[in-house]
Amino acid sequence: TRARSASARSRRWRATALLARDTAEAAGVEAATTLARAEREREAAAAARDTAQSARATAQAAFAGLEAEARALTRALDSGGGGDRALARITASPGYEHALAAALGDDIDAAIGPAGKRRWAGSAADAGDPALPPGMARLADHVSAPPELARRLAQVGVTDSDDGTIALAVGQRLVTRTGRVRRWGGFVAEDVGAAAAERLVRVNRLATLNARLAPARAAVDEAAAAFAGAGAALDRAQGEIAATRVRVVAAEAAARRARQDEDAASVALERLSARREAVAERAARAGADHAEAATQDIRAREAAAALPDGVATRAAVEALRQVAEAGRSALAEARAQAAALAQAIEADRRRQEAARAEAKGWRARAGDAARRVAEMAARAESVAGEISRLADRPALLDTRIAEGTERNTALAAAAAGARAAEQAAEQAARLAERALADAAEALATAREARAGAAARQESHQARRVEASRVSGERFQCPAVVLPERIGFIAADVSPPAEEAARLDRLGADRERLGPVNLVAAQELGEVDAARDTAARERAELGEAIARLRGSIGSLNREGRMRLLAAFEAVDGHFRRLFTTLFVGGEAHLALVDSDDPLEAGLEIMAQPPGKKLATLTLLSGGEQALTAVALIFALFLTNPAPICVLDEVDAPLDDANIERFCDLLDRMVADTQTRYLIVTHNAVTMARMHRLFGVTMVERGISRLVSVDLGGAERLLAQ
Repeated sequence: TRARSASARSRRWRATALLARDTAEAAGVEAATTLARAEREREAAAAARDTAQSARATAQAAFAGLEAEARALTRALDSGGGGDRALARITASPGYEHALAAALGDDIDAAIGPAGKRRWAGSAADAGDPALPPGMARLADHVSAPPELARRLAQVGVTDSDDGTIALAVGQRLVTRTGRVRRWGGFVAEDVGAAAAERLVRVNRLATLNARLAPARAAVDEAAAAFAGAGAALDRAQGEIAATRVRVVAAEAAARRARQDEDAASVALERLSARREAVAERAARAGADHAEAATQDIRAREAAAALPDGVATRAAVEALRQVAEAGRSALAEARAQAAALAQAIEADRRRQEAARAEAKGWRARAGDAARRVAEMAARAESVAGEISRLADRPALLDTRIAEGTERNTALAAAAAGARAAEQAAEQAARLAERALADAAEALATAREARAGAAARQESHQARRVEASRVSGERFQCPAVVLPERIGFIAADVSPPAEEAARLDRLGADRERLGPVNLVAAQELGEVDAARDTAARERAELGEAIARLRGSIGSLNREGRMRLLAAFEAVDGHFRRLFTTLFVGGEAHLALVDSDDPLEAGLEIMAQPPGKKLATLTLLSGGEQALTAVALIFALFLTNPAPICVLDEVDAPLDDANIERFCDLLDRMVADTQTRYLIVTHNAVTMARMHRLFGVTMVERGISRLVSVDLGGAERLLAQ
């Protein structure tokens, strides 16, 4: 009855478990559907975020390029000066910069106002001024300038080209947009005012950039807002996925518990069925055992009645037990004695072997001692012979030492006397040489004084003769009576040396002037032509420099845009791969030391789980290796390459980090078309590769390349 009631309870339990399992499986299917939908929403949100991030990077790059160019133009214009110059206060419409610079020429650098040596002090256009030729546009209509330049600009016409057929009135000028100017008098010049034109172009470009900066900044803000919205949508999708995964896990756990309850109920039913069958069998066996026990009881009663007296039997059994105990004791003692004898025999045998070994060692030592005794005896004989040979040497050496000491004493005394004589002789020689030098110097001074006096006397005599000759030729009188004849005052005459120096100076000035240059006009024309050529070349160089600066600015803008776009892409991949490798944490790339991306440095900031944000150099070796791997793979995701070689990148990693590295490598193989060659000695890394290449030495000095296709081996094993 108990078994039947337990079976009924087990069947009800199983039915309840089946119902719970079906309910849990239905909840799991619903949660899985919700999870799949959330995954699709997350992928869409991630794609939207990537698109928004790309748009933000593009907008930031465009804004940074515009802002950098605007700053550069502002610095260039500020460095070019300003103030009251006409160049700083006039602007031209786009396309008319070269025309305005050619029309004003060098006058564009003059000041405006009453101050300055070169200034614009003109007035408004006069009604009596001649009108421009018909069909010609007025340059003043395309220029914003102060009123002091109005009359000048009103007489300047602008055309696309000039063939020289248009007649100009007095004071008028004709310019083209390319910078060619023709005056009313027939003067023609090309590429005039290239530097001023470049400044005007920069002013217009700066105005254009300032107008574009606000929309670019708005585009950056809009892209940032879109990126933030996409990030929020992605966060919501990830939160929904996390909640759905919790529900899926809960449903799976409920289904698992329901299946476990069902299995437990089934096992309980089977166990109860088996117990019921076992109880039936035991009942049958119990009936048979009961009948057999009754039969055996009868037989036992009959056998007990036929047995003899039990007291005598127990006494005999007790006596036999005592005899057996005594025999067992004697046997144990005999066995103990035999074991002791065996141990003694083994100890004696070991001692005998040790004694034999010791005796062998002593015999070897005795042989060595005898050999050493023989060697020592031979050495003693050799030493005795050497002692006998050297017995007479000490006395001989003492005699030689005494003789050497006497000779050394005599030589030292002689050397001291020689040194004293030498010092005295040297002192006398120095005194004689000093006296000789003094006498020679006095003689040279006297000779120089005599020679100077003789030369001055000859010079004065020659000058006196020359003065007498010149006086006779020019004034027809001797030089002695010349002051009286001319009538100059002798007190006003300077000393002869000063007058002679003044005469020489005046003569040198006359000689320096040289003769009259009859070809000075021709040389002036050549110099003017050379100056015009140099000015034209300078203008061409200025224009070339301006074009080169414009090209450099364009290249810098394009480089900044591309660099910022690549930087954003690499940074995004690097953040994701770092989080994957470290199972958490954060990392990012940062441009430092400059606002210009082309001049900035790159800093790697990483924050592994449980640590604070730090630069790459402050991380451990393994963390640095994982961070470097994340950065390398981020570069490959941004700009894929056909082959990537990684040499011992897993050397500083432990087994857990190597597994993460290999998992990331599997994802990179699946996501990219790059073939990865890994140089490693780690068994875990080699086990995860598709193919192995190694070098083995089958024979000494003969190396062989060996390759193993692990994927093919797995397929063969599966087959």
